[in-house]
Amino acid sequence: MQLTLGPVLYNWQPERWRDFYFRIADEAPVDHVVVGEVVCSKRASFFEPYLPEVIERLTAAGKQVLLGSLALVSLRRERRQTAGLAEFGGGLVEVNDLTCLKSIAGRPHAIGPFVNIYNEASAAFHAAKGATRICLPPELPLSSVAAIAGALPQVAIEVFAFGRVPLAISARCYHARLHKLAKDNCRFVCEQDPDGLVVTTLENQAFLNMNGVQTLSHSCANLLGDLDRLKQSGVRSLRLSPQACDMVAVSKQFQAVLAGRLETEAATDRLREIYPDVPFSNGFLYGAPGASYVSG
Repeated sequence: MQLTLGPVLYNWQPERWRDFYFRIADEAPVDHVVVGEVVCSKRASFFEPYLPEVIERLTAAGKQVLLGSLALVSLRRERRQTAGLAEFGGGLVEVNDLTCLKSIAGRPHAIGPFVNIYNEASAAFHAAKGATRICLPPELPLSSVAAIAGALPQVAIEVFAFGRVPLAISARCYHARLHKLAKDNCRFVCEQDPDGLVVTTLENQAFLNMNGVQTLSHSCANLLGDLDRLKQSGVRSLRLSPQACDMVAVSKQFQAVLAGRLETEAATDRLREIYPDVPFSNGFLYGAPGASYVSG
């Protein structure tokens, strides 16, 4: 079973974004790395100058690079930006919106977790179109994951194993609205919350995080205790979604458990130290409320 580092979902400062991937290239035991802006097309111009050197550094370190497409394409410039991925080169394109399929028709590609693949038929459809890797939506239960993986042994099936869970994406920007700004003049206020902004209930209970146009879970998915079940189900890769914590250390905990060098309980305790004050969850995998954590 391999490890994949997903794209940075938050609006980090460009230099922080670049240095994050440089450290991943040099120190993280991950096999695949997804780069590119998948949440808000307005952010992309800040990172694009650094993209070639990030890809070069990751490739030189032996990582397979995937270029992530936008998760929601609604404007003409976003269609052009999506089409440009096919021409950019430097890695396999990861499709997060079906608009992208036209640009890469007939070429091998990956499918990201923002595409709704809930059964064997939809997975087979994308495999026939050239998908060699599929990261399933994080809300799928283990029974569905096993059914899809069993029906398509030729496709590398991946699950979302660590990070705040992406739940929804909108044409409206929640950060801009909170700051009484128009989306077109948002002043990129989402950069003030590099790990998302906590949303609480009327009872002051944290239950969501917002990230510009994206809604995420407040809890952090953690499938470290479920690796044996995932292996038995045919899962071939685990996705670690970057958070504002030491992601190199996170990847090392997963790699150590996979290699049998560390017990799950000890690794989970270490994850709590690496990413404190954030509850873990794995409920979706067991058909339970997503924010719950099913142990054992």
